[in-house]
Amino acid sequence: MAFFSKLKERLFKSSSKLEEGLDAIVEEGGVEEPPEPDTPDPTPAPDPEPTPLPDPPPVPDPAPVEIPSRPDEVPQAPPVEIPVERATELPQTPPEAPAPPTPLEIPETKAEAAPARPGLLGRLLGRGDTPAVTRRALDDDMLEQLEELLISADMGVDTALRVTANMAEGRMGKRLSSLEIKQLLAAEITRIMEPVARPMPLYPNRPQVVLVVGVNGSGKTTTIGKLASQFKAAGKSVVIAAGDTFRAAAVEQLQVWGDRAGVPVLTAPEGSDPASLAFDAMTRAEADGADLLMIDTAGRLQNRADLMEELSKIVRVIRKKDPSAPHNTLLVLDATTGQNALSQVEIFQKLADVSGLVMTKLDGTARGGVLVALADKFGLPIHAIGVGEQIDDLAPFDPEDFAAALTGLER
Repeated sequence: MAFFSKLKERLFKSSSKLEEGLDAIVEEGGVEEPPEPDTPDPTPAPDPEPTPLPDPPPVPDPAPVEIPSRPDEVPQAPPVEIPVERATELPQTPPEAPAPPTPLEIPETKAEAAPARPGLLGRLLGRGDTPAVTRRALDDDMLEQLEELLISADMGVDTALRVTANMAEGRMGKRLSSLEIKQLLAAEITRIMEPVARPMPLYPNRPQVVLVVGVNGSGKTTTIGKLASQFKAAGKSVVIAAGDTFRAAAVEQLQVWGDRAGVPVLTAPEGSDPASLAFDAMTRAEADGADLLMIDTAGRLQNRADLMEELSKIVRVIRKKDPSAPHNTLLVLDATTGQNALSQVEIFQKLADVSGLVMTKLDGTARGGVLVALADKFGLPIHAIGVGEQIDDLAPFDPEDFAAALTGLER
């Protein structure tokens, strides 16, 4: 729940946009309605009056004692069982038997109970204390407004249409409040994203090669550092290969993370062949018996054919060392790119056989709905999401937390 609080706090741009939009849609054509008349009164009812105990059944008189005929025998006393039985039954008499309470006890009890539950007139007049709820009938106009709102949040046209259609199923004409719409929307988002919320799988291969790809500035280097630190804390031996040989800052950044986590970082001279570095890193990780080898790559735009071909070369060289490698290919996406993330997934999936997604910078966008569109269109596993620069700002993806934070609900 700590990460959910952070996610909800930092996802304010997306959540506030949806919240405000949903509230405006309901307010536009809604009508204030008084609270439901059958709303249960939260005031506890007073204790019921004690039910008088039924009168005990009459006890038959004891049978006459037979006096012995022998004069020399002393008459026996009558049996004592019956008086004892009557003695034990005395407490079962009606409640008036105990001593009545003193006069001071009765007013005190009534005085305490009186403010707890007002009378009928007071309860009726007190209805005004509960704020009225604005509700709007779900119709075609409202559905069209909901679709436009979801599209503006980068959920995509197809996904937005599918979500609103599911929300409307069996509810057309029903009057809904803003809160009820948010709950329906969160439920639909959760349903779409539950199948893709899976952690990065671990395999028995040693080393397990994790290739990290993405466009410029998507957060690949930071994500690798965070993942390496988390895997190291979980007891895994990790090696990082700084495959972004064209940007010195990326190498320095990885070395900082490596020093912090106690993970070795393999580097190469600036401008050297990243595919050759990847091959050497696999040899080194295999010799060290490392569990994981995480390979950083240079950022490249999906529309640059030459750079994408370079990425394909890295994959081919890795597979010369291990035909099953890379075992994981993580595509790091920047949430601020919006619908452009869809084309990134499509291109990288063709060239690098992407196996899972990591979404970063959700704290800096008003279009967090793109993650829903990605899940709906591609169905690729979403391993983690990031909402900041600290190591604990990258956490496993939880669909219910994300849906609640995106729609502004509490969990």
